[in-house]
Amino acid sequence: MTSALRFTAAALASVCILAPIAIHAQAPTPKPERVQFAKGTSSKIIKGSIKGDRSRLFLINVRAGQTLKVKLVSSNASANFNLTAPGAAQALFIGSTSGSDFEGVVPSSGDYKIDLFLMRNAARRNETANFTLTIGVNGR
Repeated sequence: MTSALRFTAAALASVCILAPIAIHAQAPTPKPERVQFAKGTSSKIIKGSIKGDRSRLFLINVRAGQTLKVKLVSSNASANFNLTAPGAAQALFIGSTSGSDFEGVVPSSGDYKIDLFLMRNAARRNETANFTLTIGVNGR
């Protein structure tokens, strides 16, 4: 095998190995948005939009034993949210299988993550979802 042929084979092998990585690259992780309530209130309404594979990530600090409520209303049925407890590897609530409302007493104190996203079918079509996210905390 000549050196030119070896170089061409090596270059082709590199492209074949690296191409799937570029094709399957995901959108950058969104910058977390801290949710804070106005003085004297225990809930907040957030309005906005998401498009394609761009998600929104909200952080809310909740104490163990408090009740957390999250409600999503969206113009796109493919918009969902997942809720993850502090330090957890798996979501506590998965919107695509559980719906658009969560209400529950949280098991631990810390920052809970609310990841708002479009399902893959809508993201691939680069659809947009206008949303209203209502977040509330009650209890001790």
